[in-house]
Amino acid sequence: MRVRGCTRRNGKRGWSVYKDKVVVKKTANRRIRKRIRKKISGTPERPRVLVTRSNRYLYIQAIDDINGRVLSSACTLEKSFREKHKSFKNTEAAGALGKIVAGRLKEKKIKTIVFDRGVFPYHGRIKNLAEAMREGGLIF
Repeated sequence: MRVRGCTRRNGKRGWSVYKDKVVVKKTANRRIRKRIRKKISGTPERPRVLVTRSNRYLYIQAIDDINGRVLSSACTLEKSFREKHKSFKNTEAAGALGKIVAGRLKEKKIKTIVFDRGVFPYHGRIKNLAEAMREGGLIF
């Protein structure tokens, strides 16, 4: 991917710079992540629920940022989840995982959370996950 514009080397203008797509995307994601994390934080009573999405799986963690502990986690890789569901990457699987997380947090008597979507836009699997967690009784 070619990034247009000039760079400055030793105070002089240079030619356009070629950058790797992965480097550009990672730096953009880092910037987005930093902006989001400035605004939200988790407590023991109201943990931050972090969603990480890969092309194949979904990972969810309920994090207490004050003590630096993971209170609960769930993933589409878990054996119990794999036995019940055929696919791990569609929106139905995300909804089922949201209900599992809601149940686990209810067992620990946690009713309110802070939803951290990470660098992922709020649609598709992330949206279905959040709606299923709301149906499961979590407030955010």
